[in-house]
Amino acid sequence: MTQAHQIRPAGHQSTLHLVRRLLREGVRPYLGWIVLAVAAMSVMAGATALSAWLMEPVVNEIFIAANRDMLWLVGGAVLGTFAVKGAANFAQASIMAFVGLRIIADSQNRLYAHLSRMDLGFFHHQSTGRLLSRFTVDANLMRSAVSNTLTGLGKDVLSLLGLVVVMFVQDWQLAAAAFFVFPVAVYPIARLGRRMRKVTANTQEEFGLFTTLLEQTFQGARVVKAYGMETYERGRIGAIVERVFALSLKAARTRALSSPIMETLGGAAVAVIIVYGGYRVIHAHMDAGSFFSFITALLLAYEPMKRIANLNASLQEGLSAAQRLFQVMDIQPAIVDPPGAGDLVVTGGGVTFEDVHFSYDHEAPALRGITLQVPAGRKVALVGPSGAGKSTVLNLIPRFYDVDSGAIRIDGQDIREVTLASLRAAMALVSQEITLFDDTVRANIAYGRAGASDAEIVQAARNAAAHEFILDLPQGYDTMVGEQGVKLSGGQRQRLAIARAMLRNAPILLLDEATSALDTEAERKVQAALDTLMRDRTTLVIAHRLSTVVDADLICVIEDGRIVEQGSHDELLRRGGAYAALSALQFADPDGAAGAAAQTPAQAPAPTTAEGVG
Repeated sequence: MTQAHQIRPAGHQSTLHLVRRLLREGVRPYLGWIVLAVAAMSVMAGATALSAWLMEPVVNEIFIAANRDMLWLVGGAVLGTFAVKGAANFAQASIMAFVGLRIIADSQNRLYAHLSRMDLGFFHHQSTGRLLSRFTVDANLMRSAVSNTLTGLGKDVLSLLGLVVVMFVQDWQLAAAAFFVFPVAVYPIARLGRRMRKVTANTQEEFGLFTTLLEQTFQGARVVKAYGMETYERGRIGAIVERVFALSLKAARTRALSSPIMETLGGAAVAVIIVYGGYRVIHAHMDAGSFFSFITALLLAYEPMKRIANLNASLQEGLSAAQRLFQVMDIQPAIVDPPGAGDLVVTGGGVTFEDVHFSYDHEAPALRGITLQVPAGRKVALVGPSGAGKSTVLNLIPRFYDVDSGAIRIDGQDIREVTLASLRAAMALVSQEITLFDDTVRANIAYGRAGASDAEIVQAARNAAAHEFILDLPQGYDTMVGEQGVKLSGGQRQRLAIARAMLRNAPILLLDEATSALDTEAERKVQAALDTLMRDRTTLVIAHRLSTVVDADLICVIEDGRIVEQGSHDELLRRGGAYAALSALQFADPDGAAGAAAQTPAQAPAPTTAEGVG
């Protein structure tokens, strides 16, 4: 794995560093909404403190003094206080829900936009499940951390401050006694938060593996069943489910540990207040109304205190998710537009390889000094054994990867000096690894050419010998093809991919065994359509069926990353080298004699076996 493509564990980044980045990148755009939420929280905190203070006239004026005039006044004040508190709570909750959900949406949009710019090598080194967990689990945990933290710092802290003011106004000595025990909770609560971040990080990693395994087994259901591996896969899934369960339980227990700490300390505080406050009331140092007002404020303060105690655990949980998301966001693509890059100007579409060397991840060389001239408007075929480097040659032209040394030019322009968008707009690719989206037939054909008319889509399907089978589908062109085109046969999927390339109508065609999944009749139709499409276009073809490329302007035999032979079909046969040997294997007559030279493409039989991807 290359350094650029690794999602490296960033270690334990400081809480302050992560909070600052989260606020800067996630929260800052909604600062105005947060100010409104804090204003609503302030109103709610004031109403909460006022409700505790009102216990003094309730006890002194109504229950002790039996003042009838105060009965309706105090009752109305209590009703109004709770109504204001409810309205303020609704306002702050609604605003914070909006902010939290927007942060999720923004994070997911930013993450996808970033990943869409990553090069192909990045995705080859990352499991889909781990990337998906960034979009789902991590984004939601981050939203929870932001919402809980802002709510805790707003509503709970402000409410607590208001209630503390009430307690100190009623009796400062009693208030000092009540709050003496709470600093003891700071150390264990902080330790719980650190443990929570570690457990959460491990849980998220396991969940990413779980998602990856699920995706693999669902997509490979046919192979799983064919080889009778259901029990094995159930065991693998069961093992990872148990690991996720164990980590989730550990996280729940860690989170729950703050409750007994706060319950014990809260009980101690109430006990102190009852004993000391009762003593002061008995000795007339404090009236009953003030005492009940004080203890009401203390009991009301208990819930925000518990939430604030849990705040660090929730914050660390979210920061663990934010750290994982930031790790992906900090990886920069290896394939980018150079500064000042201009658009590719295609005058003919000639492609030139100049002493190109390339290796995947700087390991064993895949190409060793490839020099190749593909004239504009001509057809060049690449043949050779599996693993020789044929597909690598095609992958370098759209800059899926960059060469290690040498250069690739299109009409004299180095492809590393033009924009990726203009480079890839100039070519169409059909691979033997067909990618179809869970959408309609129409949408899959039109993919890559927005605004194509129905007539153009149908014509492309006709040219690819796909129109007839499409009309036989339940909804014709509006039929959903399923994930990766699972509802279609291999040949049908390949014809849709060819139709997509035909509709694109690009000046450069890259065909990686484009007819490998077709039967003889369909191949004949598609080959005729491809011949029409390739006319006056620069075409590079990877072929394992030599019958499809005997008419190529140039055939290059690639072995071990090098071009060992090149020339026309007839020239290469006369040389009696690697191409002639390969031709003899594919076109052998019943007696074993090579008959390729006497066969036309239409007469050449399809091979009983096909080579692997080069």
